[in-house]
Amino acid sequence: MNSKLNFLAILFGCSACFLANAQITTNEFQMASFPLSDSIQVAKKPAGPEWMNTASFYEIYPQTFKDSNGDGIGDLKGIISQLDYVKSLGVDAIWLNPFYVSPFRDAGYDVSDFYHVAPRYGTDQDAKDLFRIAKEKGLRIIIDFVPGHTSIDHPWFKASCSPTVNKYSNWYIWTSGTWFDGDSKFKENFIQGYCERDGNYMTNFFWHQPALNYGYGTPDPKQPWQLSTQHPDVVALRTEMKNIMKYWLDMGCDGFRVDMAGSLVKNDPNQSIKYFWQDVRKMLDEKYPDAFMVSEWGFPEAAVNAGFHADFMHWFEGYEDLFTRENSFFRAAGQGSISHFLNNYFSQYAATNGKGYISLPIGNHDVVRINNKGRSQRDLEMIQVFNFTMPNVPFVYYGDEIGMRHLNIKSGKEGCYGTRAGARTPMQWDGTANLGFSSATSEKLYLPMDSSKTAPTVLAQEKDNTSLLNFVRKLVKLHKTEKALSNYASFIPVYAQKDTYPFVFMRVLGNDKILVVLNPSNKTATATITGELKGAKKLLLGTPPVWKSKSGTTEIQISAQSYSILKFK
Repeated sequence: MNSKLNFLAILFGCSACFLANAQITTNEFQMASFPLSDSIQVAKKPAGPEWMNTASFYEIYPQTFKDSNGDGIGDLKGIISQLDYVKSLGVDAIWLNPFYVSPFRDAGYDVSDFYHVAPRYGTDQDAKDLFRIAKEKGLRIIIDFVPGHTSIDHPWFKASCSPTVNKYSNWYIWTSGTWFDGDSKFKENFIQGYCERDGNYMTNFFWHQPALNYGYGTPDPKQPWQLSTQHPDVVALRTEMKNIMKYWLDMGCDGFRVDMAGSLVKNDPNQSIKYFWQDVRKMLDEKYPDAFMVSEWGFPEAAVNAGFHADFMHWFEGYEDLFTRENSFFRAAGQGSISHFLNNYFSQYAATNGKGYISLPIGNHDVVRINNKGRSQRDLEMIQVFNFTMPNVPFVYYGDEIGMRHLNIKSGKEGCYGTRAGARTPMQWDGTANLGFSSATSEKLYLPMDSSKTAPTVLAQEKDNTSLLNFVRKLVKLHKTEKALSNYASFIPVYAQKDTYPFVFMRVLGNDKILVVLNPSNKTATATITGELKGAKKLLLGTPPVWKSKSGTTEIQISAQSYSILKFK
């Protein structure tokens, strides 16, 4: 028996541990580099704030959470008024999307002043009050930090547009001249002829979001405008971005979600941007040791090695297989497969164990809401079970806890192109006008409300013990109180066959062991595993499976559209 199997035998104390045998015989991953028997790892606690070990988050999009002054747009005082509700969910912290001064061509991700709150959200004092009152209620707040670009309205960019060299000339990426001398490879990401400066500026997303200059990992000597990462002007920009972070930490925030964190340095095959983030992490460890920093990198191994406590693992192949596609795993049709996701997930899990956390966002402001295309409450429950039982820092996107629907809204409002508008509609609080979001007339609302008679609301679900809202509360509590569901507890896939249900996995921390069985399909599913697992089992949540242990095998049968969370004693 190898060391991995010895580990399992110690965990379960069985003479022929069925999990050990399952690791040898199960062939779901179909990947030579990460066979399942090699993926079992003893849990290691990452360095960083202790509160992160069991933390869960609630994402608030400020424009559409709660309007306190009747102008149709959510604001900071509105958020303050609902902190007791957020606290009632049991979460530990809030992720707040950008609230900085902005022309709002991209919903606030186009910043024109990093040091002040946009007037439509309130004042700097309102932000200070929000941080303080949240702490008094036992909630932390991390804020969105957008280091990659600004708005064209930012004073830095306006100064950089001058044909006269000044402090800010190189704070953005400008070519040496307006013409590209026949080399067209740069044209795609540059805006030509914008101002009197003889040069073109690089954009990150929309034309009005000029890229800040963190240098080039491998500058092209034929393009002198490509500065090195150690150029004095690049260093000056990095220093200013750290100053902004310190400013908000001193104001009372508890950390940051960092937008496009891995792509700041251009042409960066060696990921030299990691040195900047490692420097930031050193600052946090020394001066703000309780602060938390999570990246929008999409590659946790790189992100945690760069100093982040956690990384959002999305925008990767296999993510859509879980939730959004017609044949995704969490669909009653039962046509999905968990293996494609696991192929990508497991390499990152193995690489980050003991170094940092993975977060698997099941929804946010940039993706389709999980309640799309007719999902039932049971579907949504199983998705949330996945969210709170996987090794993961769970985030709940506002409204997903009541099953807000993705609306079919086509709007370019503040960059809400494609499906984004449908995921950013106002929070649904009660049955009053505008579902309690705002006292404004409907035409003044930031985005339209769900107008259906069956639109879910907080008030209605508060009164229903069987509601999705109260189910999510149970899950949050379970995640916090069960040691084996902590964010870093060991993860052991037990049954995850390709194109087959159910998905069965174990979470282990010390002597605590929890088994999770997920069957989103509309048919009864059976997992047959070589080996036996003996011992008392307590159902923590869900439907008890039919459990048959025979000599040499264990059969776990779970009914259609069901889940089980079982604790072994």
